[in-house]
Amino acid sequence: MANHRGLLKRLGACEKAVTWYEGRDSAQAWAECGRGDWMLWVADKLNVDCKLIVAATCDCVEPSLVHVPDNEGGPRNAIETGRAWVRGDATLEDVRKAVDATFDARAAARAARAAARTAYAARAAALAVADAALAAAHAAARTAYVADATDVARADSLRRSAEIVRSHVPWEVIHEAIEAAEAAGGEDETLD
Repeated sequence: MANHRGLLKRLGACEKAVTWYEGRDSAQAWAECGRGDWMLWVADKLNVDCKLIVAATCDCVEPSLVHVPDNEGGPRNAIETGRAWVRGDATLEDVRKAVDATFDARAAARAARAAARTAYAARAAALAVADAALAAAHAAARTAYVADATDVARADSLRRSAEIVRSHVPWEVIHEAIEAAEAAGGEDETLD
């Protein structure tokens, strides 16, 4: 199996991720990664089916809803709308409305600008649901834990998220996406 460190760098991965990846082949890295956020990032950068990414993200953040006050239905609605979109039971307009309801005006404008900048407006709108849910979950988690417990809880959450991502986006999907990215981008730095 090949190590695609050059591809990670070309995609813009952070140095911490590139360093962690060193010495692993790509299949091993996908199997061992304990950072669901990194895995979702890679899947998005490799243009994996957006519905797989949204489904994984919804499942990753749902456990955090226990930290969201009952009167704040925005995060739960964003997750439910994201899942409905994945099933084909919601439109992108429904997704946009859920995002707008979850974010304050500044964050909604930021999501709209991000969608406008990309040629893949549908992908950006769907991923905005994931971003809205993640932002709400992270904010809730930060207020739910004391400083010392936050790091432990975050690491545990990321490990659980990694397993969830693998359940939605198996190695075979990532492998195909890597091959497509390499074909589109020319030869990659490959280390065996």
